[in-house]
Amino acid sequence: MMNATGLSTWTGTWKDGSGTISTKTDTLRNAPYSFSSRFSGTPGASPEELLAAAHAGCFNQALANNFGMIGLAADAVETAVTVEMGKDEEGHPAITQLFVTVEAKVPGITQAQFEMCAERARTRCSIAKALRCEIGMSATLG
Repeated sequence: MMNATGLSTWTGTWKDGSGTISTKTDTLRNAPYSFSSRFSGTPGASPEELLAAAHAGCFNQALANNFGMIGLAADAVETAVTVEMGKDEEGHPAITQLFVTVEAKVPGITQAQFEMCAERARTRCSIAKALRCEIGMSATLG
């Protein structure tokens, strides 16, 4: 099995400090992040944005696998995952929902087959399995 490793540095306080996010591979190197890049939309990375990107990529591969299991292949799949931030029961920042929006072009697929494949990817891709929050979805066959 392959292991993936994410790395981060941090100095300072939670609100006034700053850090970097990297991957062990050269995919992402020392992307700066801070409280304000996570919670106020200022420039910089956020772990939640990286989670959303990872989930979108994982979902697309799972969806392609599901199409293949019924003998079909996609001409195109475009997926966006939105990580919704809110507060937990103690008032601390928390991921409250992930929402998948997918549009696919798949020659020969029926709406029912598409919905089955999309739902299977939503619940069974490895990132989805790792998450414990609600994962909503909008699936569009184009």
